[in-house]
Order: sequence, then C-alpha cells, then structure tokens
Amino acid sequence: MSTDPQSPDSISRKVERLVQGVQTSDGAGVRLTRVLTQTLQRRLDPFLMLDAFRNENPEDYIGGFPDHPHRGFETVTYMLAGRMRHHDSAGNQGLLGPGCVQWMTAGSGLIHSELPEQADGLMEGFQLWLNLPARNKMTRPYYRDIPSEAIPEFTTADGVRVRVIAGVSHGVAGAVQREHTEPLYLDVHLPAGTRFSQPIPPGHNAFTYTYRGTVRVEGTEVPDRNMAILSNDGALQVTVRATGEARLLIVAGQPLNEPIAQHGPFVMNTGEEIQQAMRDYRDGLFESASVQSL
Repeated sequence: MSTDPQSPDSISRKVERLVQGVQTSDGAGVRLTRVLTQTLQRRLDPFLMLDAFRNENPEDYIGGFPDHPHRGFETVTYMLAGRMRHHDSAGNQGLLGPGCVQWMTAGSGLIHSELPEQADGLMEGFQLWLNLPARNKMTRPYYRDIPSEAIPEFTTADGVRVRVIAGVSHGVAGAVQREHTEPLYLDVHLPAGTRFSQPIPPGHNAFTYTYRGTVRVEGTEVPDRNMAILSNDGALQVTVRATGEARLLIVAGQPLNEPIAQHGPFVMNTGEEIQQAMRDYRDGLFESASVQSL
C-alpha cells in the first residue's frame, strides 16, 4: 500500500452519515444553519457546535449577536464575506472581515457581542465551538483576531488551495495550535476535476462541510450545505474529489472523552458547575472578566 497521502491507492475514511443541519435563528434574529447540534457532541468530541450562515438579505443578519456570556470552551469565527465587530467585557474589540478568523477562549467567563458592520450585501461564515479539557475550563479568557493574510495557505500541483486555520497540513502549520484537542481546521478550494487528501490520526473524530459545489468522499456525494461525519475505521486520511469546482471545510480533533454538561452558552463537566456558572453570571462576575488579547 502506498504511504503517499496523495496516491490514488491510499485508503480514505468513508462517510458514516450526512447531516444537513437545522434551520434556526440566534442572537437578535440571525438566520443560520446549526450543523453540529448537541445530539452529535459525543460523536464529534471535542467539537460542540458548528453554525453556518450565508445571508444576502440584511433582515436575516442585521441584528447580530448582542451581549451574551460564555464559559468553558472556545469559539472560532471564520468569515468568508461581510464585516462583524466584536466587543467584550474587558473593553477589547476587533473587526472581522472576509477571510479573517477570531479564536476566542471563553475560559472562566466573559460577555461579548458580535454585530454586523454593514447595512447590506452578503454575510457568510462559520462559528465552530471547541471544548476545553476540565482542567482548563476556568482558565483566563483571551481572544486573538487573525487577519486573512496571517492565515497560512498553500496550493497543490493540481491547483487545490488550502487555508490552514488550525493544525498542520502537508507540512504547513496553521495559525493556531492546541495541545489537548489538537484541532485541524482547513478551508479547501478544489478546481474541477481535482482531489485532495489530508492525513488524520486514527483516534481523531473528523467531519467535512461542503459550502460550494459537491465533493465525493469514498463514493459518497457530499453536496453544498452538507456535513459528512467521517467513519473512525482506522484509515489514516480523508480524500475528497470534485467533478466541478467545490469548496469545503475539513475539521478533526482529539476527543477529550470527558462528561459534557451544557446549558446554552455554558459548557462544563457537571450540572453543579453549570449552576455555578449561572450564579456567577447573575452576580455580575463575567462583567469584570480580564481578557488577554493575543
């Protein structure tokens, strides 16, 4: 068997199931698709949620996400189109534009807002929630705004363009590395008739999300706005193929294998910790959070 991950005879993970997600709204009426829901958290540990939004009608996004709290996990916001302004309870702020990423660790708790800084045009992107291990859930909050030009990328000989947000792909280290969950987060653009293979450790949970066109993974078509949960069958990579032009996310991570207790924007390990988070929020402790900007 070939050891070259780009070789046609290398074995790829298969698609265990396709998920279209749930149409919903959040914040002040922002329409979005909740692709990774609570029912999939154990299966896709350490990932807790994936929201995809693609709205051209300002009424579907203009309200944004006013002040709201978080505790116990990380949020990764990746913008494809549009402009979103971030504010938090420590007075930090940043502007996310096309191709930019914000990686925020809520840790012990903060209050923040994400509000559109545009009155019309397309607003498109993703927000991924990544769990924190129990020992790090009460760490000091921080956030990092990553401009588009600071996200490493490469192009294969076939013209496949890969943006490496987190993890490592074909020797290119991403903008963010995490020790405990080892997340991989790639944005892959495939010209018509091309393929791309990405190594994935056998113990890691993984999925793809197609957001343009259609790709094939081991004989299964994964069309636009569909997530493919990849099987944990021991294969050391995933290979995606595109007949026409296509774009997708490839996401993988090391499961924490810890209890998950979630109540809205709080994700801890026990019900008592959730109750404590709610008390701390009611008592105003999140409002004085000291947030480190990196």
